[in-house]
Amino acid sequence: MACISYNSGAPTNFQEHCHQRSAKPFVSTHRRCGFGKFSSLFNVQPLNWDSENVHCPRDSLCVCSSQSSAVFNSTSSNSVTEESVTVLVIGGGGREHALCYALNRSPSCSAVFCAPGNDGISNSGDATCISESDLDISDSSAVISFCRKWGVGLVVIGPEAPLVAGLANDLVKAGIHAFGPSSDAAALEGSKSFMKNLCDKYGIPTAKYQTFTDPSAAKAYIKEQGAPIVIKADGLAAGKGVIVATTLEEAYEAVDSMLVKSIFGSAGCRVIVEEFLEGEEASFFALVDGENAIPLESAQDHKRVGDGDTGPNTGGMGAYSPAPVLTKELESLVMESIIMPTVRGMAEEGCKFVGVLYAGLMIEKKSGLPKLIEYNVRFGDPECQVLMVRLESDLVQVLLAACKGELKDVTLNWSPGSAMVVVMASNGYPGSYKKGTIIRNLDEAEVVAPSVKIFHAGTALDLNGNFIATGGRVLGVTAKGKDLEEACDRAYLAVDEIKWPGGFYRRDIGWRALPRKQVSFKG
Repeated sequence: MACISYNSGAPTNFQEHCHQRSAKPFVSTHRRCGFGKFSSLFNVQPLNWDSENVHCPRDSLCVCSSQSSAVFNSTSSNSVTEESVTVLVIGGGGREHALCYALNRSPSCSAVFCAPGNDGISNSGDATCISESDLDISDSSAVISFCRKWGVGLVVIGPEAPLVAGLANDLVKAGIHAFGPSSDAAALEGSKSFMKNLCDKYGIPTAKYQTFTDPSAAKAYIKEQGAPIVIKADGLAAGKGVIVATTLEEAYEAVDSMLVKSIFGSAGCRVIVEEFLEGEEASFFALVDGENAIPLESAQDHKRVGDGDTGPNTGGMGAYSPAPVLTKELESLVMESIIMPTVRGMAEEGCKFVGVLYAGLMIEKKSGLPKLIEYNVRFGDPECQVLMVRLESDLVQVLLAACKGELKDVTLNWSPGSAMVVVMASNGYPGSYKKGTIIRNLDEAEVVAPSVKIFHAGTALDLNGNFIATGGRVLGVTAKGKDLEEACDRAYLAVDEIKWPGGFYRRDIGWRALPRKQVSFKG
């Protein structure tokens, strides 16, 4: 069986080529290709060229056959000849959808696979999704075999778990370019105590802290320090292992939940008790090739579930880019005082970092200087969504340069203006929530305003062809504009168009950067 991707050329002349080939342009909306069972579902629908939301650098046509196993690529005579690459994205959330979208737009990309992906990614035409039954991404040998069979030249690992498990190590050992750190380097996210120790050793500014495995000792330290104070599970806890306690009682309860009740399992068998920093949070991303690092555009996340930054922490309820709080001066300071010392420190420790460093920062109110809150070793979600819609460089070539240690001479191009993403989540999130609620009007929402793109984080198709919610954070409704106000207006217009009684969203994304008169404008 083969999956054939026909690349009709660079994005600038794609529409012209489509009309030369056929009076009816088309885009594949294939669902999933069952590689193990030689099964497929293929459907072709007309593409509306009148929409301002067309983001389609090629016709991505999936032809499944049991007779052959080749990926073909044809470029137009007007496009620049460069390495043509088939890409595999590991993961299946909103971040991975955004990566697929940006990779698919890259002129040097011939095809994009996503494992396991989701029905929303498949339906968008941004990638061909490979189901979990056909490719177990926790089995490195299976991933390597898939890459060799389908000529994959670049693997982009989205989530943190496969990185910590060593998927990148195994791919590199097999001679396959993998964008993502080794398991040793992934400890920057996998263990907060490892990250804190690195900060101490190499003079990287961070919050004062102590590490504990004994609940009584942790509580004694908390009593000594006072509230507010921050309690963190040492390991990976799906974005839920950080408790900002405003009272001593809340702090004691957080300690007990992790060290006594083990709500996070082994991830919470050690806790970090950290000083509470007052200021404005910002997300800072840098691509790293082991020795060199280049910054991405700034972004700001909204972690709390409720308007006005209230309620429990989540994986992120929205984001915007750029973030005004991160000035060019601060960006330079972050690179000099936080990112580069980390890159050099990791190399000194014998685990060079290759991938994206995502620094969660606090711009302290009292000093105006950045401190490192935490590191993630992959693109943030939902920050990735706003970065990928603004990126104008060929993402495939940029990530390959990082894999090859060639970032030193790379420069990135970004669209002017701003981008915003509003996350729509299932009612009850980040607590328990109901799955299977029907979501309608997604197609209408994407065309309600210019430059709108909906990224699917937790969706599936039911037997009637309706999109249903399968997770906590479900959709990332993203829009670009000439400024943040326009991006915000467009994003919320699209959100309002979506019919989903089983979901909710924050109404104040961007409130720190928007004019004060608009703080409560989405009531």
